[in-house]
Amino acid sequence: MTPKSSLLNFFEKSYVINLPERIDRRKKMEQELKMLGSVEPSRVVFFPAIKPADQGDFPSLGARGCFLSHLAVLKEAKRENLNNVLILEDDLLFTRFLIKQQAQIVNELESLNWDIVYPGHGENLAPSTKGIFQQYSQPLVLAHFIAFNRNTIAQLVDFLEAVLSRPPGHPQGGPMHVDGAYTTFRMLHPELTTLIANPSLGLQRSSPSSIAGYKWFETLPAFAQLLSTLRTVKDWRRRNSTV
Repeated sequence: MTPKSSLLNFFEKSYVINLPERIDRRKKMEQELKMLGSVEPSRVVFFPAIKPADQGDFPSLGARGCFLSHLAVLKEAKRENLNNVLILEDDLLFTRFLIKQQAQIVNELESLNWDIVYPGHGENLAPSTKGIFQQYSQPLVLAHFIAFNRNTIAQLVDFLEAVLSRPPGHPQGGPMHVDGAYTTFRMLHPELTTLIANPSLGLQRSSPSSIAGYKWFETLPAFAQLLSTLRTVKDWRRRNSTV
């Protein structure tokens, strides 16, 4: 794998959103990133996730924290005037297809015009014979693996800040899950080109949530070790069940 063919080197900067206390997730993500080969160190940043004191007008505490973390990343990317940015959440699991076909993926991205790219998502798409990326205009669930170009970053920062100022249920978007906010933004800007990977290049890894809290048995050492092993096996199967 040459540096130029690495997905992480294609983007000017990649941000991994990670709560500082979740060292376990950081270590897992460091392992995932190594699977994509060598990368220029300055291009990958572990960004401290925001953990708010309360949920405010958002559906949950986690929804607000995720929304604010994505917004903070985009505001930094705007300040640095980045050409493009890749956002990864720390429960991301790269698929076998991504690991094996990076050069093809990067070459295709370089040849296409796009504003927003969803390398990872939760859609069940019919197999494609026309390349890996296709234009997509429908709502999308999940925002654990998403990319934006420079012009979209500036517009999106303004939109997300406006969302924070509106009441829940506002027709142009009030406090909501960040994936819903991205979909709302896309619906309001049909001139933007959104691409989706087919097959999906990233799944969500099995992992307990710091914000939602641990179940009582997850705090017992014996059960915690067993659950960790079971999650590892589950993730291995999911990664290798992809194309």
